[in-house]
Order: sequence, then C-alpha cells, then structure tokens
Amino acid sequence: MSRRIENAAEFGRVAVLMGGRSAEREISLISGKAVLAGLQRKGVDAYGIDVSFDICHKLGSGQFDRAFIVLHGRGGEDGEIQGFLQAVNLPYTGSGVAASVLSMNKRISKNNWIQQGLPTAGFARVSADSDAGMLVSRLGLPLIIKPVNEGSSIGMSKVKTVDELKQAIELALQYDADVIAEQWIQGEEYTVTILDGEPLPAIRLKTPREFYDFEAKYQSNSTEYLCPCGLDSDSEQQMQQLALKAFDGLGMSGWGRVDFMRDGKGEFYLLEANSVPGMTDHSLVPMAAKQAGIDFDDLVWRILETSVRESC
Repeated sequence: MSRRIENAAEFGRVAVLMGGRSAEREISLISGKAVLAGLQRKGVDAYGIDVSFDICHKLGSGQFDRAFIVLHGRGGEDGEIQGFLQAVNLPYTGSGVAASVLSMNKRISKNNWIQQGLPTAGFARVSADSDAGMLVSRLGLPLIIKPVNEGSSIGMSKVKTVDELKQAIELALQYDADVIAEQWIQGEEYTVTILDGEPLPAIRLKTPREFYDFEAKYQSNSTEYLCPCGLDSDSEQQMQQLALKAFDGLGMSGWGRVDFMRDGKGEFYLLEANSVPGMTDHSLVPMAAKQAGIDFDDLVWRILETSVRESC
C-alpha cells in the first residue's frame, strides 16, 4: 500500500514519462499531457519528458525525485523503464519489473492465471506456419489473433473463417514475433480498475464494431461506456474480486486495469491486464474513478502516491 501524501512538496520534483517509441506513442503523449496538467493543477512540481534513448541524461539533468510512468506498450509496460528507474534508484508509479513483464505478455499472463485456477479464454501460440485446420479444431470459430506484447488492440483481428487466419497471423507478426490465437467469447466486455489495492466500479464497453479495437477505443463516437455497468451488485462484486486476484496473481501493484468477457451463462473470463492504462479523454480509468467520486486531478495524485511506499 502507498502512503497518503497531504502536501505536494513531499513528492519533490516529478518527471512525467510519456511518448516513447512503441506503437502506442501518440496515445501515450495524450495521456501524459493530461496527467501532467492534472498534477500541476494540484500544485505538484511536475515536468513532462518525452522518453527517448537519452532518458538517462534527461532524468539526471533534471534532478528528479520520482517518476510518473505514462508510457503505454513496449518500453513502458514491459519492465524496461521500470528496470532502468530501479537501477538509478528513482521511485516510480505502478508495478515493478517482474509484474510489468508478466502483465504485458498476454500469453504468459494467461498461463499464470491458469496455474492459479483463474478463468481465461482458451488459446494457442501460433506462427506463420501454424496449421489452420488444427487451430480451428482446437479453438473453434470465430477466434481472435493477438500480438502478445502490444496494447490498444494493435495488430488484433477477429477471424470468422479458416481462409482469414493466414492474413490475420501475418498482420499480428508485423507487430510481434510472439502471437496467440484466442477462443472467441461471445458476450459482454467489461473492465475493472485497481487503485492502490481497491477495485473501482466496473465499466461495460459496447461497440457496434466487431470488437473493442483501436478505433473503438480512441476514435469512434459510437462506443458506449456504461458506468454503472448494469450488472447486479453480486455479479459486479464477483468480477471486482476476480480482478483483484488476477492483478495480485501477476504481482502487480499501485494501479492498473483488468479486462473481462462475460458469456451468455454469466461466466467471467479474464482477457488481459494493463499496468499503465490510458489516461486520455476516452480512457476507462478516469471514468471508473469519476463514478467512485474521484475527479481526474485527485486520481493522478492518488496514482503518484503509489510511488511512495509504506516502507519509505
């Protein structure tokens, strides 16, 4: 658990790390600018840094006391920046190195959940040479192809026929050498934010598109976000507790988000975990926080508090 901070001066000089070089760079810049503005409105001595290969020089010359990580995707959620910050002994928000690695890789996180007896959709690792017939026999149709180390649904495709498989796998391989095919769960999609050990209200995602893809997330005005999510209290609490188990099972800390599908029988299936979720005006964490009575500026303050551990 983090230590509650009453005075902005206690945070010292804060580097808000954004941008980077991943496929989610532009989203990260939007998130980062929003976080920076929120911290500054709260009186925090915060500065935005577009992360590049000279990050060591930028942080060193700025004499920062801690970092707020708003880097999405590779370099930000895969343990890379966390490892660097630990090496230079600079406190940072969110999950540590190991948990970032586990949660970023969809294949590894799903295996972790299976080992703990947590529900997740069936899947298989695939390559350009995968036998389409055997894959469909195992997972059925439709199914979804995913690069395991990308976020924001980048490189993902819903596959309805055997003939579509090859092209979908080739697309995913453009983004990652590690690709999975996942069983399609027909039902409703939800997400639960975890903030400092507590689940926030769940959100239901509704889109007229095939699935909640990049366009539905960031560009479409037809995507609906239902919060309250419409579930009865017991079902929502069941999902929130499952989110906590999935989050803790990966060793995650501070803040993050866990995504679900709920099938026609009311069963929940874990999709993936996000250790540095989006913070744009379309993003889900601020929506859930608002429903919990936490405005955006208080939310970024609370997240920054996760860089100040109880042991400090």
